[in-house]
Amino acid sequence: MPQISDRGKSMPASPIRKLVPYSEQAKRDGKKVYHLNIGQPDIPTPEVALEAIRNFDEKVIAYSHSAGNESYRKKLAGYYKSVGIDVDYTDLLITTGGSEALTFAFNSVMNPGDELIIPQPFYANYNAFANIVGVKIKPINATIKDGFALPPIEEFEKAITPKTKAILICNPNNPTGYLYSQEEIEQLGELAKKHDLYIFSDEVYREFCYDGHDHFSVMNLKGLEDNTILVDSVSKRYSACGVRIGAFVTKNKEVLATALKFAQSRLSPPSLGQVIGEASIDTPKEYFEEVYNEYIERRNYMVEALNKMEGVTCPMPKGAFYTITELPVDDTDKFCQWMLSDFSHKNQTVMMAPGSGFYEDAELGKQHVRIAYVLNKEDLTNAMEALEEGLKQYPGRTI
Repeated sequence: MPQISDRGKSMPASPIRKLVPYSEQAKRDGKKVYHLNIGQPDIPTPEVALEAIRNFDEKVIAYSHSAGNESYRKKLAGYYKSVGIDVDYTDLLITTGGSEALTFAFNSVMNPGDELIIPQPFYANYNAFANIVGVKIKPINATIKDGFALPPIEEFEKAITPKTKAILICNPNNPTGYLYSQEEIEQLGELAKKHDLYIFSDEVYREFCYDGHDHFSVMNLKGLEDNTILVDSVSKRYSACGVRIGAFVTKNKEVLATALKFAQSRLSPPSLGQVIGEASIDTPKEYFEEVYNEYIERRNYMVEALNKMEGVTCPMPKGAFYTITELPVDDTDKFCQWMLSDFSHKNQTVMMAPGSGFYEDAELGKQHVRIAYVLNKEDLTNAMEALEEGLKQYPGRTI
């Protein structure tokens, strides 16, 4: 029988999606499953985006430029300037989601065997992207007791070797909800300057910063224009995850030209997705105000409900719409599966993402889950009630 590749064997399964067969079976069994495992908001996509599709009247859905439609790139550059990021449309490529932007970044500046430093826990697919490119992740541990703040810069310094090529952050952070301060970003900038490293910054949750905290982009680090690469997406900003449109942004012309070669190899980003992305930039400010208030209400309710549960620890997220929560169980992989396959409360249960997949060392996440507060308040209330009851009944409870 033909063999599977070594890279295929080492490709990690998504902790966000690997329990889908169990959720599907739970639904076939008649259970209501509350999906808190995935960052798929129930917030409506802006009407201006939907109207753009309804009014699309081209006779042929054609390829675009490999870098994306010029009209969209110009409009997107205008959006960045409106949030204090001074870039030209020639500084960016439109990509198939933020995921492709990140793989372009890895492929453009890293070789197989190079090392990438990431604070952990980190977005699980970073592991997959690194695996595809043959890059080794060097994790730096953030801790729940600090709310997953940036680890001491000395820890990053210790991890740097001759093979270190870049640092990757997600800000605001998926999966922790932490928002890195300007001071923390500037510390990383000084480190990158000292060791001539790239900084990749995944900023897809930029609009979701809470409690008066401001977002500071790596693109605003002075003297590091050639070292910084911004990854972005319309998925979360406009609640348009299925559009699959992102952006790769850098002032480093050599890096951009290299990324464009990878972009040419896949011909073009989705044409209809670009139509939606371009139209979405006209989303009125009132939309974001309503979304902000909705997420604040959800966050505050859920974090309070979790911390009232015996043995549960949940830091207050400053951004995005996730939290890494510590549960009093032996193994959250087992617990999350058990919640779907063996448990129901009022014929309802909860799907969460086990924490093991957000760490390079899976053992560090054995008591953690990522929970996304992407459902309305009523659904969240039912989900928290089911989770609390599940924790009481679970055979592997540790307290």
